[in-house]
Amino acid sequence: MTFLKFNLLSILLLSLFVMSCGDDDGITIFPEEGEEQQEEELSNTIVDIASGDAQFSTLVAAVQKAGLVETLSGEGAFTVFAPTNDAFSALLTDLGVGSLDDLADDAVANILLYHVLGDIVESPELSNGYVSTVNTSGPDGNAVSLLVNVDSGVTLNGTTSVTTADLNADNGIIHVVDQVLVPPTVVDIAINNSMFSSLVSAVVAADLVEALTAEGPFTVFAPTNDAFAELLTNLGVSSVEEIPVETLTSVLLHHVVSGNVLSSDLANGSVPTLNETNMIDVNIDNGVVLNGEVNVRAADVQGINGVVHVIDKVLVPEF
Repeated sequence: MTFLKFNLLSILLLSLFVMSCGDDDGITIFPEEGEEQQEEELSNTIVDIASGDAQFSTLVAAVQKAGLVETLSGEGAFTVFAPTNDAFSALLTDLGVGSLDDLADDAVANILLYHVLGDIVESPELSNGYVSTVNTSGPDGNAVSLLVNVDSGVTLNGTTSVTTADLNADNGIIHVVDQVLVPPTVVDIAINNSMFSSLVSAVVAADLVEALTAEGPFTVFAPTNDAFAELLTNLGVSSVEEIPVETLTSVLLHHVVSGNVLSSDLANGSVPTLNETNMIDVNIDNGVVLNGEVNVRAADVQGINGVVHVIDKVLVPEF
């Protein structure tokens, strides 16, 4: 999409802001005890493997710049989705910068941590759905989510492919990927998942992309394509573009709540939305049900500026 390059820059700046506002220890998230002993015991770490392979020279430089060499040489266990040199070159081009030196150390660390899982996950163990990375730059220090799809090979966030899997290290495992994974905003979570293509079209048509890639945080109840198809049928139109912009904007804002509200934070009652004139009624007695008929099908997909909950119907406000 035409706004993808803008999103990459927005994400990078927003990620850096989130990191700078967190605790100074935000990046040091792994155990450090017994490091000298670990160095003696581990002879083929993730860093060793990357350092010995020419296709990872930019990744190694990034790990050094981010101050993560000692961490990724430690005991682990880690799963690292390792971008190649070509992947990093494409990222730098998208960002409009010449080299890693043009990026802040914290921004590079934020990106790299989004490529790491805090456990060893071999390729046969991967399945469709979201996993939590060790990147904790989400609001309130929540771990940012990564989308995995295994229907045809292994794909991450919709477009990044695992090209070589299961390179074993003493402290984890490496899967080689062909693109750099960038921590997503709530908008990017929708863009990355084909089940939200109608929602993305609606957000674009309502000109809400920039608003929802802002700092936030936001909680988004995200309708699936099937939910939008049902709405369009009920309205007698064939696409979201046929809905008046003012109406579409009102509907979309009715799906957004201020703050990073996880499913564990929800309680029975009404919550205000960014629509301002309408509330969402929440009931958690049997799963999470909104307005008496809308079900939350998947919860707590964490982005850097908010969280997404998947719903099976479009919430229609009163006009």
